[in-house]
Amino acid sequence: MRIAKFLFSLIITITLVYFLSQPLQLGEKNIPPIGKLVNPFSGFWANAESTIIPNVQNFNFPNLEHEVQVFYDDRMVPHIFASSTKDALFVQGYITAADRLFQMDLSTRSTAGRLSEILGERTLKRDMNKRRKGMVFAAENAVEEWKKNKDYDMLLAYCDGVNEYINSLKEGDYPLEYKLIHAKPEAWSPLKTALFVKEMASSLAERHYDVNATNTLAQFGRDTFDFLYPTYFKEQTPIIPTNQRWNFVPQKIEDDTTDNDVIEFFDYKDYERTPEFIGSNNWAVSGDKTDLGVPILCGDPHLGLSLPSIWYEMQIHTPDFNAYGVSLPGIPFIIIGFNEHIAWSQTNVGHDVADLYKIKWKDASKMEYLYDGNYKKVDVKIEEYQVKGKGTVRDTVKYTIWGPVQFESKNKINKDLAYQWLAHHGSDKNEITTFFELCKAKNFDEYYKALQTYNVPAQNYVFASKEGDIAIRVTGNFPLKEKDQGRFVRDGSKSSSNWKGFIPKDQIPLVKNPSSGYVASANQHSTSPAYPYLYNREQFEAFRGRIINRFLAEKEKVTLQDMKDFQNSNYDLKAEEALPLLLNYLDTNEIKKHSELISQLKKWDFNYSADSKMATFFKVWWNTFYFDVWDEIQNHKYTLIYPTSIRTIHLMRDVPHSIFFDDRSTPQKEDLKDIVSNSFIATLKKLGNDIPTWTKYQNSSINHLAQIPAFSRGNMNIGGVNSALNAMTSTHGPSWRQIVVLGKEMKAYVSYPGGQSGNPGSPYYDNFIDTWAEGKYYEALFMKNKDDHQRLIVSKKVFNKN
Repeated sequence: MRIAKFLFSLIITITLVYFLSQPLQLGEKNIPPIGKLVNPFSGFWANAESTIIPNVQNFNFPNLEHEVQVFYDDRMVPHIFASSTKDALFVQGYITAADRLFQMDLSTRSTAGRLSEILGERTLKRDMNKRRKGMVFAAENAVEEWKKNKDYDMLLAYCDGVNEYINSLKEGDYPLEYKLIHAKPEAWSPLKTALFVKEMASSLAERHYDVNATNTLAQFGRDTFDFLYPTYFKEQTPIIPTNQRWNFVPQKIEDDTTDNDVIEFFDYKDYERTPEFIGSNNWAVSGDKTDLGVPILCGDPHLGLSLPSIWYEMQIHTPDFNAYGVSLPGIPFIIIGFNEHIAWSQTNVGHDVADLYKIKWKDASKMEYLYDGNYKKVDVKIEEYQVKGKGTVRDTVKYTIWGPVQFESKNKINKDLAYQWLAHHGSDKNEITTFFELCKAKNFDEYYKALQTYNVPAQNYVFASKEGDIAIRVTGNFPLKEKDQGRFVRDGSKSSSNWKGFIPKDQIPLVKNPSSGYVASANQHSTSPAYPYLYNREQFEAFRGRIINRFLAEKEKVTLQDMKDFQNSNYDLKAEEALPLLLNYLDTNEIKKHSELISQLKKWDFNYSADSKMATFFKVWWNTFYFDVWDEIQNHKYTLIYPTSIRTIHLMRDVPHSIFFDDRSTPQKEDLKDIVSNSFIATLKKLGNDIPTWTKYQNSSINHLAQIPAFSRGNMNIGGVNSALNAMTSTHGPSWRQIVVLGKEMKAYVSYPGGQSGNPGSPYYDNFIDTWAEGKYYEALFMKNKDDHQRLIVSKKVFNKN
């Protein structure tokens, strides 16, 4: 009888273990294997990390040439000391994967259009869009060119380090997220690094509005389009000062008398687009303008905020260089930072380097298209998606001379659009070489040389050196264009629709040691219209660049504290310029009825402080007014471009009787006063009697990259707005703040919204967030040698050669 009971219990136990070890399907949701998840040896319990860190850990690898030592300070920032750069990059790959493996894996799967393999059908449309944009195509082209580069073995060393860490893992060691989605890590390769680089380019160098602009031109006609969408405005303070002289003979572009723009309506919308004006700032001030008498460089790239953080802080010391800053998990070297001689930081340029071309098919089969009077066959690629819970899904992507057909109509043969993007073009001169050369650079000439290899996404590289030089360069590969080329959909049947080459590298905008004593950028226009080459983007930043230039110009001598205050400034120039106009046109009856509110608005200092209620009221009032003004765009059948906020302010100021201050949805004719007053009343109704504070209204959060609420941080008590230097939105903001004082001893003050570990069970997962949110900084521990500052080191890893 006991044997029977034992056998019965055994069968039940085996069945239960098997059941709990399988993923469950509940409706459209995939539930991870519960048994594996709660297993005390391999489930989520295995991911809990202690605050007690081993003093010394030893590792042995045959890939290394010499011993490598890694010192961790009290913030868990690694300081790598190696006898060769290859060894340093191997270890950089290893320790980055140890802290950020799931982040690296998920990011590259996302770019490759492979999320549906692990997340199911809900991400299939997104995956298809990634492949129709040619993301893998671009990455594959990059790798083939990288192989020709002398520094390719550096990338291979980094990949080897990542894979050594992956191969060391047992299932119980997998990051927690793998257990939640029932997946496992994949081997790392140069292709995955290339995918990471191309995702950067997609986020930062895809600012094209070809379809929207074409629809808008078709709707309004040329005169109205030019009136509403000017390419420059007189108050702008471009990155390169307006007094800059262009001491070169520009390449001549042959004028093409043929009209290659296609002006008609297109019913397409991008599935995913990076928000405009998420903001980045950088500047450098010469020693003549600082109280310390030495240059100070500041940078704060503003990106989508996530946990784990976008950046991974570290120091790398080799015989070639000693550099400190942040890396991107998946890419070797330091991306933003400083060494013993120079400092650098980037903001996004945002020029349009992606164009759409209308394809003229031979027939409904869409296998041949017209090009310069002849029909060319497309290259067909069958994309397969292994969708979790569904199986294989296939999609056919056609490639033309321009690139992939991104937008293809199912029932029309004359509306398909092919996509040419600068990032599709491979080059043996690549961004990774740039990062290596910047880490080694000792002066302006070496900084300039390093940037010669950089292509995409274009960045404004600010620079300062111990020698006293400051500079900023608009850096990247820029197509030569005719007037308005790339602003609208082009005729894909003509080779004359193509770019005319590229702007020579030595003619790309640069300023060094200007008389003002500072250089700065904030995503605004690169130059004034006097620059001899055309570049375009529908919406260059209009406010932050001007406020940086105002702040720096007004200060005779700037201090370190000034730099910290500037980076954390919530002052909004847009509010300064727009609010007086709104109040001026507000109906007097509303002013009398709400005198107390009007009084508070007039006293408001234009700062988006966390506890400000007037910031909330202005933001809602402005947005309501703005969309009421542009109702004909908001309610249009096709997607059009909205005029910029600065253009709207100019119309209020200079053309108050414009026909656009009429609400087309009503039978009567309104004017500016009506729209202002109606939007004021609507704002009162939206916000009620108790206006929320700005931090409560904006509700900024830092979400886990897989959108897992338990691993996210919400309800951030923080100020800022996208048009202030502290350019916060609900999901975007300063992803890294850096201030470098280039004195006899390099000193840097840094912060970022996250932590070094990607493990939600680690005390180092999000421990920097509160410091960052309060606008405070850590002093970076910049070690000169292995014995430097040892009292501040809490643990050590030693990597030996077998």
